[in-house]
Amino acid sequence: MRFPLRSLYVLTDPNLSRGRSHVEVIREAIAGGAEIVQLRDKSASTRELVQIGETLRRITHEAEVVFIVNDRVDVALAVEADGVHLGAEDMPIGHARRLMGRRIVGASVDNEEEAIRAVEEGADYVAIGPIFPTTTKPDAGPVAGVDMIRRVKEAVDVPVVAIGGINSLNVRQVIEAGADSIAVISAVVSALDVRRAAKVLTEIIKTHRSYYR
Repeated sequence: MRFPLRSLYVLTDPNLSRGRSHVEVIREAIAGGAEIVQLRDKSASTRELVQIGETLRRITHEAEVVFIVNDRVDVALAVEADGVHLGAEDMPIGHARRLMGRRIVGASVDNEEEAIRAVEEGADYVAIGPIFPTTTKPDAGPVAGVDMIRRVKEAVDVPVVAIGGINSLNVRQVIEAGADSIAVISAVVSALDVRRAAKVLTEIIKTHRSYYR
């Protein structure tokens, strides 16, 4: 499945979901317009991730939404996800590329140099962040700012995903900087109404698509 551009990308986090399951959050996020979803759970066992992933695979397949697994190439392959997203401490991109075949491989990067290297190693998209201050990922590193989106966009020819501290109040800045996809966690996952939160962000993205390069 191709990587959707001009899209809302929602990542799960059981610590922020107000007691709701990955499945509940993803169902509502998709209903609100999310076109890419990622199973992200740092504490779950491999068996748990596979069980959750199999359910999410069915849901996303029926909804024609891209399904990404965070960190774990083995889980992504086991549940036939559309792709995997890798951080700096995960499997090297080149190894993942060979294992994933034509499936999507995404990578977190901190700057344009890392973005160029990730693409050379086989990444289909890069995620830059945190764009704004965030408490969701304590190890996220220094704030990149919206200008980094522009710099990465100029450096690579793959989709650029913006992540970190993005919400309905500042998402327009990210759109105007040229991000190809808007990735959020707490702005949707922690909302009292997940579907409405996703819908608000989706509508802003659609309204401001003309800003994209």
